[in-house]
Amino acid sequence: MSANTNRHENAAARYFEAWNATESAALAKAVATAWTADGGYTDPLAEVRGHAEIAALIAAAHERFPGFVFRPLGAVDGHHDTARFGWELVNEADGSAPVAGFDVVTLDEEGRITQVLGFLDRVPTGA
Repeated sequence: MSANTNRHENAAARYFEAWNATESAALAKAVATAWTADGGYTDPLAEVRGHAEIAALIAAAHERFPGFVFRPLGAVDGHHDTARFGWELVNEADGSAPVAGFDVVTLDEEGRITQVLGFLDRVPTGA
């Protein structure tokens, strides 16, 4: 495994840590660890920039899906400053996963996320 692969996997691990943080101080810290200060997140339902907006988006996802966690699907793939990985949103009580997709992330030289481009493969009706 190359150092570049570790860099991509580490960035994805920090990303999932942020998406799974539910307490506001832990969420703010995880977002600041994963993203650059001016980092962005874009998917078909949202476009935000900066730590505060990203944290608010994550908090809103937890409000919409309480008791759910984001889990990786498959391996992280990457080259240069770009990584991609699949994920699903899993109900911890029954194991259902109503939302799934994949993300493409761009990293800075320290391995922090500068941009996320998210794609939704499975979304419940009315989301």
